[in-house]
Amino acid sequence: MDTRELALTAAKALDDKQGTDIVIIDIGEKSSFADYLVLASGSNARLIAALTDEVEDKMAEEGVLVKSIEGTKESGWILMDYGDVIVNILTTEMRERYNIEKVWADCETVSLEEM
Repeated sequence: MDTRELALTAAKALDDKQGTDIVIIDIGEKSSFADYLVLASGSNARLIAALTDEVEDKMAEEGVLVKSIEGTKESGWILMDYGDVIVNILTTEMRERYNIEKVWADCETVSLEEM
């Protein structure tokens, strides 16, 4: 499975568990640390935890284990490092505050319709 398919797998897991505003950003041309960022919002700490668990489970089913997880559900931001795919799960408030999409605005996004 290539990194694009892994990013889509993570996005589908987030969608299946009611993550909102899911975006996949292809940062491969602009970044030395990853090829894709997957962003999603969760409305509360419990949902953020459920989204994190779902992504971890679905990626493990594909034989891909998380390298590290930073943040806590209470902080409003979880970052899951899968090497070339980085998954960020944030509360709406944290997402608006840090506006990651603006930082990577010059990068292409991947259509969720491919899921």
